[in-house]
Amino acid sequence: MEDISVEMIELENSDELIDEIMKRHGNEILKLVFSYVNNKTVAEDLTQDIFVKCYRSIHTYNRKAKFRTWLWRIAINHCKDYLKSWYNKNVVFIENTASSIWTEKDLVEKVVIQKDDDIHLVNTVMDLPIKYREVIYLYYFEGLTIKEISLLLDVKGNTVKSRMKRAKEILKERLEE
Repeated sequence: MEDISVEMIELENSDELIDEIMKRHGNEILKLVFSYVNNKTVAEDLTQDIFVKCYRSIHTYNRKAKFRTWLWRIAINHCKDYLKSWYNKNVVFIENTASSIWTEKDLVEKVVIQKDDDIHLVNTVMDLPIKYREVIYLYYFEGLTIKEISLLLDVKGNTVKSRMKRAKEILKERLEE
């Protein structure tokens, strides 16, 4: 089943419902959040917060859009709020240093499996400004259409296309360096 059904939302036991939502959408929300914050620990914490928000506001789901779209909207808004927060701008994570060392060790092993160009591309995408990164991520990594991205980000389809075009230009410039 692709989406959460009306019957499931109206269940008496909302603990079972949130468990089911987390099973179905947990990994994709975690990946989405990571694409915004570029830090595994922070992404895990924010993903937890997102599911708490979902749990508390499930009664506001009006069924005008797919449940997945509603949940992704919560996730995207939560990520954007976090990126604007004082905490994000002023707290430095020590884990990033250790994570970099760990990642470098992993990369040595992955060189056999992945080309260095792929790693460079992913890092370049993650360095894009958020408004460009999100459209690239949603389109290429999640396979969403321009229309779906437009609904998720609450912007016009032409804005999504413009951001996509600009993101590709920036990527091309940076990858040619």
